[in-house]
Amino acid sequence: MSVPPSAGAIPVAQLLSGERVLVCDGAMGTMLHAAGAALDRSLPELNLSDPSLVATIHDSYLSAGADIIQANTFGANRLWLADHGFPDKVAEINRAGVRLAREAADRSGRQVLVAASVSPAVTAPQRRRVGAAERMEVLREQILALIADNAADLIILETFGYLDELVEAVSVAAAVTSLPLIAQATFADDAHTLGGETPREVASVLSALPVAMIGTNCTVGPQRMLVVAEDLVRYSAVPVSAQPNAGQPRRTGPRSFEFAIDGGYFSRYLTRFADAGVTLVGGCCGTTPTHIRAAAEALRTQPAAQPRPQVAPRGVAARIAEPMAGGPASGSLADHLASGRFVVSAAITPPAAGWAGDAERAAAEFADRGIGLVFVQPRENARTHMDSLNMALALQQRVGVETIPTITTWDKSIMSLQADLLGAHALGVRSVVSTTGSPPVFGDYPAVDGTWEVDSVGLTALLAGLNAGRDSNGLALTARTSFCIGARVNPTARDHDAELARVRAKLRAGAQFLVCRPVYELDALIRLVEALDGTGVPLLLSVTPLASFEDADYLAHEVPGVAIPSATLDVMERAGRSGGRAAGIDLAASLLAKARPLVSGVILTAPGDDPAALAPLIDALG
Repeated sequence: MSVPPSAGAIPVAQLLSGERVLVCDGAMGTMLHAAGAALDRSLPELNLSDPSLVATIHDSYLSAGADIIQANTFGANRLWLADHGFPDKVAEINRAGVRLAREAADRSGRQVLVAASVSPAVTAPQRRRVGAAERMEVLREQILALIADNAADLIILETFGYLDELVEAVSVAAAVTSLPLIAQATFADDAHTLGGETPREVASVLSALPVAMIGTNCTVGPQRMLVVAEDLVRYSAVPVSAQPNAGQPRRTGPRSFEFAIDGGYFSRYLTRFADAGVTLVGGCCGTTPTHIRAAAEALRTQPAAQPRPQVAPRGVAARIAEPMAGGPASGSLADHLASGRFVVSAAITPPAAGWAGDAERAAAEFADRGIGLVFVQPRENARTHMDSLNMALALQQRVGVETIPTITTWDKSIMSLQADLLGAHALGVRSVVSTTGSPPVFGDYPAVDGTWEVDSVGLTALLAGLNAGRDSNGLALTARTSFCIGARVNPTARDHDAELARVRAKLRAGAQFLVCRPVYELDALIRLVEALDGTGVPLLLSVTPLASFEDADYLAHEVPGVAIPSATLDVMERAGRSGGRAAGIDLAASLLAKARPLVSGVILTAPGDDPAALAPLIDALG
């Protein structure tokens, strides 16, 4: 929509009342990083050192059709600024940020709202040592600076992972200003905040506070956020906002990331937000003026909608069936690969909260069905969980299956990796898969404080050294390990040549087999197999059936490096909600039957965490 010029200005409270859909801007940090700002620098300080750059980004969002622009003040509080050497510039940086946004809004020639952006007072690590009283004082100092010049129209409290901190922020802001407040929590892909609160709990608490609007932003892309937004609308007594990321970030360098979602997909989902009753939409990490322009055009004439009834997710009943006859032969992965026997294995992901009961039950069912090899995949989210190596050890000791953990190098030193591997080998783990991994996204821009002392190539070389009786420093060990070393490969990588070059580096480092990430079309797999011709390296294909059209749509647009053919999307969409799981299994079985001659084995993911549902996939192997 277009907000009328200031001559006939609509009161801010009316604009935020939910009568029509407003479009907020997108990511400031993404644009500043694209312009050359380092990931680890203070972005709000650019309000002083490079104000023209900040102003240009505001202008670009206004040209794209944004009705609200946010000042470059996220994280501009004493504690965050102190990490960059600017603890004494809180007032100067915040006043400059609001002034730059106000000047840009005035240049636009139409009514544009200026929002002062306020982050949590502390980062997640700081929370452990900073109490509520200090947090509130830090926010009070920043908010007083933001309102000092009367240039802001409202305040957006955003990316709060803990409900108690968001409640504190609302109470502080309401005590010092009468400006409308928008309170936004951030939710992980399990639809819970970092503190464990549900959308219903967040909506119920915030609706009772002096806020003009509640909402959610950051961490997840449009599809995952839509589920959260629908619940917020259902349980909120005030209007609701939603500002998703542009999908999941993909690591492109030691300290660089990119997001894959395009404007068309983004605007399609923001229209669904509006249909669900969300009245303020915008973007967070990874979004650009291109995304906001597409959204603004799609929503230009969109009235606020009544919330739609949400279909409750259906639980998956646990089914125990008799073991299938003719299951794959037992034995270690190394034995299978050495003898040329086709490998049939299953994948398990460590459950949240550290309880291993469901994983143990699933592994036992796989074993009953003749699948004695279990790949333990890492869980890449911010929720507390057991890591893949500990999960693998638990399954081997309690269930008796052979496990192959995928070990990530993110946030681990080479010494800790080495210690973990030696301990795992002593306890019976004989096969591992190396991967660099990505940090779980939760809130602020990804991986600013991540650690990669080695990547997957370095981890592969470390494993090869341990097998040769050398530690990470080249010193002799008292005994050699006997790891079977795997590495990941993506047949649908956007840069095929770069992916192949990296695979060859992994093979030179000592990788003995490759694990192909899930694919949903045969051509990419054929191209990879042809490229690997002559290497003699075994290739294991991961097969993960699609569960629904939403699942396929999410993978196609929000997960970097995944390609879903349009024909597959059409099949899943026609299947509808009731037939999505069956259609996904049929597609996977068809692909598996064709791929069987091309690979040395498969890693099957049970649809709906139901081992009995693997039957059609195993049948497809002949």
